[in-house]
Amino acid sequence: MTPNQEDALFNFLENVTEPFTLKDVTEFVLMLDPTRAESVPVEVAALIESHNVAFRLDNRQWVSRRGCFEEVPFVISPTKLELLNGILIPGHRCIPFANPGALPHEYQFFWQGKQIPWTTTEGPPEEFYPYYYIFGEEYAPQYVARDNPENETAFNYDPYEDPPEVSIHTLDMRNIFREAAFVPGDRFVVRTRDWKEGHFNLEKVEKDAWPQMELFAWFEAAEGGFEDSFALLGPGASTEEQIAYAYWYGGKRMREIPAYSLEEFLFEKTDRIEKTVYGIESRFWFAGKDIPDSKGLSGIAVPADRTPVEEMLFKVNVPVSEYVILSYIRDVLFRNEQDSNKVLDRIVPPVIHLKEDDWNALADFAAEAMDELRKSYSLFLDKGMGPIRQRVGELHTAVVDLAARLQKGEIDTTWLPRHTFIMLSQIQGHAASLLEDLDSDYAPPESELEAMDNSLDSMVDTFDEIKESIDEAMNNFRRSNLTLVRGDKDTISQESWRPAQISINGTDVWRRVLVPGNRMLKDLHRVIQVCLEWKDSYRHRFYTEASGGIDRNNLDDKMKIGEICDRGVSELQYEYGTKWNVKVIFLSPYQPGKEEVIRCVAGEGAAPSETVGGPLRFRKILSILEGGSDMEKQAALHELGPDFVPGLFDMEKCNRDINS
Repeated sequence: MTPNQEDALFNFLENVTEPFTLKDVTEFVLMLDPTRAESVPVEVAALIESHNVAFRLDNRQWVSRRGCFEEVPFVISPTKLELLNGILIPGHRCIPFANPGALPHEYQFFWQGKQIPWTTTEGPPEEFYPYYYIFGEEYAPQYVARDNPENETAFNYDPYEDPPEVSIHTLDMRNIFREAAFVPGDRFVVRTRDWKEGHFNLEKVEKDAWPQMELFAWFEAAEGGFEDSFALLGPGASTEEQIAYAYWYGGKRMREIPAYSLEEFLFEKTDRIEKTVYGIESRFWFAGKDIPDSKGLSGIAVPADRTPVEEMLFKVNVPVSEYVILSYIRDVLFRNEQDSNKVLDRIVPPVIHLKEDDWNALADFAAEAMDELRKSYSLFLDKGMGPIRQRVGELHTAVVDLAARLQKGEIDTTWLPRHTFIMLSQIQGHAASLLEDLDSDYAPPESELEAMDNSLDSMVDTFDEIKESIDEAMNNFRRSNLTLVRGDKDTISQESWRPAQISINGTDVWRRVLVPGNRMLKDLHRVIQVCLEWKDSYRHRFYTEASGGIDRNNLDDKMKIGEICDRGVSELQYEYGTKWNVKVIFLSPYQPGKEEVIRCVAGEGAAPSETVGGPLRFRKILSILEGGSDMEKQAALHELGPDFVPGLFDMEKCNRDINS
């Protein structure tokens, strides 16, 4: 599809409210741009399905998000802070009942037919972040920054530190709270008047107005909707997409009242769904379970309707659009280089081998595009974008090169840090999107360039951290696979050892320990307890899916690790009490040195106290430590224990305790 056709498609989806067919949307697109008419139906269908921008009703029809959510009621529950200050912070509360292209401070709200005026509220940014967490905690600072130009300037001043105070747009609710006698627990029922523009009507509902059984029916529909969306769509492209599909799969009941607010449901009511880490982002997921890693770069920026050049690069794990290639060509012009082959070397690092015909096709495309762009290119006009584009291109090339090297099989990928390919894919996708934005003859405003530069600094730092973790994992892998040879003697033969990756489900806490295959599971139980600084206060069991003759519910503590691995089992679950589940993955065997001892060789994160009520509670406490009041932080530290330091793992102490 051409850019004009894509714009026409999204314009159609923003305005259509009735179910539509492929014929309906194709006719609209071709009316505005008749280019390549024969391929447009297939490309439209591919884009709708791959980007999840509409819900499929049957084999013939879709319904747009506007058609699904306009005039549908949902609930907002004002917090005590809002009632005390006479305000309402829209934040994430209108997902998915408003166009995701509109920012919260651009919405309009109405009470008894009159528009509610906006005011501003000042405070430290961490006070406002929780109202944007459903977008993703990592995106909360961006939403606060984009609320007004002053905030954006304050955040851009030092991208590594939050400003001490910001101002955000809030609804002036003083008269409404007073006239309606609002008390904590009362709710607003909200109806979308205009999904595209973000216009909403508010009505009050008293806290005890709805029977608990009806609220429970909504609760069950919501849990089912989220779990179905995870099972059918995976983690999705964003939390907004996850939530939109949760409401869709939750059926009519989830889009009716009585209902809980989305915040109440996700952060207070459900224990089957939780926010979890997804690479460098976050998603909602099954509580206590990790989101699986991908096997390569997923290419969030590459279109579904790929051109021949895009398809050829996609097949060798370089998921970029032609606009990214054009941005690389602009970079060559900015560097005043004459050879279009420089573009090819940066887009396709040497570790990736293209067939000769594919290389020639890419070379022809780059040469023609370079000749065309040179006619209008101006180094003077590019002086603002050029340096940023150059840095983004270098980062993008480095990410693609690293992912390709990891996929060549030089290391057993089970040794890599969790979500390695997801993290690389996310950085690649963000870098590719920046390159697309920089494929232009005209620079955006200075403030936008500054924001791009700061975003790039953050991506580079994250990539450096990931690369350092990968280098450490590769070194551990190589050391663990060396065979000890002394002089001209034969190789010392000992029973194989195994690195065991131990991670607490639903948290970022993990350890990697080296254990001999002749040790029993009861010994591994002790190692886990020591590594996590638990006190063996609860009952435990090891289990796995039925495999190799092992019963999922009856894994004897006297079984040896080597015996289990010989049966083809590489992953166990360690259940501790009723709240904690620990995943144990046995990595490739290796021959130990003569003086090898059981030890921890890597790890991350301070482990929660075993008395904390599970991973969801642990994550909530960590959130309080980041942004709670002094009193809340004191209570949180009391629950975690006096020696708890967020993020700290003392590996030397761990090894002393293991071998004491």
